[in-house]
Amino acid sequence: MAVVRTNMSPVGTIKKLHGVGQPPFTGVSFHMFHYLKEFACPFSRLHDVQGVYGGGRWVDIPNLFRNFDADPEDPASYDFTFTDLLMKALVDHGIEPFFRLGVTIENQCRIKSYRIDPPKDPLKWTKICEGIIRHYNEGWADGYHMNIRYWEIWNEPDNSHIPEDNMMWTGTMEDYFELYGTASRYLKDRFPDIKIGGYASCGFYGWNADRNDPKQARNIYYIDYAEKFLEYVSKHNCPLDFFSWHSYGSIGDTVKYVEYATERLAAHGFVGLEQSLNEWNCQPNARGTLKHAALTTGMMLALQNTAVDTAMFYDARYGTSIYGGMFNPLTAEPFPAYYGFMAFSELYKRQVQTDLTFDIPGVYGLAAGTAEDGCIVLSNTGKDPVPLELILPEDTKITGCRVIEEGKIWAETEYTAVLAGESVLCLWIGK
Repeated sequence: MAVVRTNMSPVGTIKKLHGVGQPPFTGVSFHMFHYLKEFACPFSRLHDVQGVYGGGRWVDIPNLFRNFDADPEDPASYDFTFTDLLMKALVDHGIEPFFRLGVTIENQCRIKSYRIDPPKDPLKWTKICEGIIRHYNEGWADGYHMNIRYWEIWNEPDNSHIPEDNMMWTGTMEDYFELYGTASRYLKDRFPDIKIGGYASCGFYGWNADRNDPKQARNIYYIDYAEKFLEYVSKHNCPLDFFSWHSYGSIGDTVKYVEYATERLAAHGFVGLEQSLNEWNCQPNARGTLKHAALTTGMMLALQNTAVDTAMFYDARYGTSIYGGMFNPLTAEPFPAYYGFMAFSELYKRQVQTDLTFDIPGVYGLAAGTAEDGCIVLSNTGKDPVPLELILPEDTKITGCRVIEEGKIWAETEYTAVLAGESVLCLWIGK
């Protein structure tokens, strides 16, 4: 029997790790946003928004500013129509937009690319970004005062070491560094209170790879790209308020990637820099299963005790991508993984992380709150059930229980002292 113990002693603050990438909408219907509001979704990152469907209307710089030769000081040069609808819907549901300044991935770039070339004038591109930020934060061009904090410069310019296979950037590494340097300095000077960062790195899969293995060439390119980027921003004194990166690896591997990223940031003088894991999804091809629910919940629980500050699951769309792991594309009903976000939100609403001690392979867990109003979430990513001995503070008892397991998807039930295989257990405790 596995022992799980807590004294409900404060050890930290629950982080905003239950954000999402693209939100669930089609056309101009945002009726599914209530699902995000129900788990207090802290962020929605706006990249690949609606992908090939509606891709000519939303968020991307060429959609907002359709003629690059136009005047970025003229409000008439911009088309905010559809992106305004999306931004307002997010804010109205209490979700903070995490705005990617760039373009959508072009998966068929080998046939022809359209928008992933480096801007022909980096400074003018930056001034277009200035107009977008003014619109959403300063009310310019019949805009808003949304106080959007996070502005990310491009996405995955390191997408491939083979130029013709790079679905996000046709230019060189140096071309991107020039764009980042120009944009970060100008925008930070113009808007000192916002957070400027990037570069949405493909990740650190090659952190310990054999450099003589040709199969690792792409992963090693990711590593080298990050090193040279950090060298560049350090040498040229570029603002870097957050470093964003991605992982589609296992929970254990992703934790190792966090450690590696933290080490390399510190080596370049960025000790304690905010890290955003703003694309992650563990085994997306398992979507719709209890296994995926356990892995998804386990990832958020594991990230809490790492140096990652914010995280965004890729993604919350439905119907257009295998990565849409939260909603059934046929029914638009939540998949089991969605309820893992509901479980994590119970921790987040209590804010204070408390001690939780256990040693169970494949099981991840967190506790939050107080002995009077506490919550414990455990996720078993293994197939076998685990009998539990739960030790709580004196005079504290279980006051409620929900599970995500076979036949019981976020169902209220009695606590049975067993953590089922590939399941999530959410316990409420009190006096």
